[in-house]
Amino acid sequence: MADLENLMEYSEIVSKMFADEDEGYHFYNAYALSKRFSVRKSYVEWNSDHTEITLRRFVCSRQGYREEKYVKKEIKKRRPQDITRVGCPAKFVIALDRNSGQWYVKNFIDEHNHLLTPTDLGCLLRSHRSISDAQKAKIVELGVAGIRKHQIFEIMEMQYGGYDKICYTSRDLYNFCHHYKHEIIAAGDAQTIISHLMERQNRDSDFFFKYMTDGEGHLQGMFWCHTQCLLDYEAFGDVVVFDSIYKTNRYNLPLVPFVGVNHHNRTVIFGCGIISHENIKSYVWLLKTFTEANVQKHPISVITDGDLAMQRAISVVWPNSPHRLCGWHIEQNLVRNVHDDTMKAQFRIFMYDLCSI
Repeated sequence: MADLENLMEYSEIVSKMFADEDEGYHFYNAYALSKRFSVRKSYVEWNSDHTEITLRRFVCSRQGYREEKYVKKEIKKRRPQDITRVGCPAKFVIALDRNSGQWYVKNFIDEHNHLLTPTDLGCLLRSHRSISDAQKAKIVELGVAGIRKHQIFEIMEMQYGGYDKICYTSRDLYNFCHHYKHEIIAAGDAQTIISHLMERQNRDSDFFFKYMTDGEGHLQGMFWCHTQCLLDYEAFGDVVVFDSIYKTNRYNLPLVPFVGVNHHNRTVIFGCGIISHENIKSYVWLLKTFTEANVQKHPISVITDGDLAMQRAISVVWPNSPHRLCGWHIEQNLVRNVHDDTMKAQFRIFMYDLCSI
């Protein structure tokens, strides 16, 4: 009975006709989702003028093998990725019928030499992952509210009832936010603030300003501080507090203020920075620029919110400055994750009362 059903399914597929190549791809991708494997575009043929595609081959994502030069490469800057290509023979080939202008199925092989993905994880395969317009709008909304990307992903997971219901990964979310930022930052806006700060620098010789761009001229980072900031850091810069939770600007870019406390127990600002991405490279640049502005003076102690990229950047730029976690952030984690009032009280005593100078 199963063989008869498979034969009927095969016969129905090979008799399909498509209006264009994209329709053929979407059909095969939907079929792959139902069978729990991922697809990718492979071999293509053009007409004699090389102006029109006449044949397209779609294959299982595990078709072929990794090139030997990548497998045996001795000097590797990155940890090699897991080998996923195992020579799977499954493929779906469509060709253009010049008379009708329709695409027909020229070859179809539905045999795999590997285990298929579990049913609940099929939507997380590469060709099936996508962020819907409604999800994109929600991500942008949460981002504007100052919620971090990993927390947005957790919120979406709870809202949809599981990772398999979201149909995208945390990496997809990070990539979307990255591209979204590039789209909304207008070149004129970036140039306006750069011009303004350069004018400040011309008027005040002690005003420090520096910015960083990528290869395409997109603004990646910016730091500035005026004379009073430099004087305050020289006097009160033993302890520096900084984090990037402030995202009140229209572009939702992390604003990173460097702050401390003066002899009147008042908050003083040592400088401000804006970065496009909360990664190690951006924080290393920001810390090096801050140090450059303050004649290479390193703080005695640094307090942050515990961000992993921040921690690694501090160990690179300020290796001799002890890094501590902000008590406010610890308190927030306590309220969010501990639901035993007795345990909360004991933890607060341990954190606030059992410490010497």
